[in-house]
Amino acid sequence: MEQNKRFEVFGTLTKTEVIFTIDQKILPGTLVFEALKPFPGYYSDSPTGAKPVYLYLVLEEQYTLEEMLRATQKIQLEFDIHFDAGKGFLYVFDTKYDVLRIRHLEDYNLLEKLQRLFIENGIQFLHKSKKLKDELVKIRIIKFFDLEEIAEKIYLDKREKNHAYIEIPRHLSWEEFEVLNIKVKHNWIESKFDAAMGAFYYDGGLHDVVRIYSEQIGTDYLQELRKLYLSKMS
Repeated sequence: MEQNKRFEVFGTLTKTEVIFTIDQKILPGTLVFEALKPFPGYYSDSPTGAKPVYLYLVLEEQYTLEEMLRATQKIQLEFDIHFDAGKGFLYVFDTKYDVLRIRHLEDYNLLEKLQRLFIENGIQFLHKSKKLKDELVKIRIIKFFDLEEIAEKIYLDKREKNHAYIEIPRHLSWEEFEVLNIKVKHNWIESKFDAAMGAFYYDGGLHDVVRIYSEQIGTDYLQELRKLYLSKMS
């Protein structure tokens, strides 16, 4: 793949986040989680701000990616505020929830309106009460990524600031990934980062990656970090 070429791929991300239940400014009776610490490996405290970073709207059933994309595309034409939506799964203890992940929503006051628009377009939300406070959960997101390859097997996310991806040679189980991250962070002397496990589909196959979140992202930083990941995998 030609470096510095911008391209879009289909892929997945698996990560952990600290979440809590929100019960205000949502469609009454629905179940909505918010990420308290969206990048737990990077922030020691949750980032401050008056708008949500990640919201997880629990769905009544599992919808196909096509159904989610069609509904989102139609709503974007009606909704005067831009947002990003993704299909996902959220694992709380032994329960798996199908979720609609919302990113870049400018104001909590828009959330109920957005939920109603999704309902009008065939996406129904689960009506259930569950109180969570500061719970660490595993989340898997399915989405399209807008990338630029800035060096060999190193990619910048062109839609998400401070997000990059380093390719690794093989698939890891979640347990293997967690162990690998501990080894890397114990041997990393540069600025800290948050990591998630991912995979992209392009050129007829799956390519395993580590998503890196850091405000210090640069080519040299990512190249050195990739070398460390590869050395700890061997």
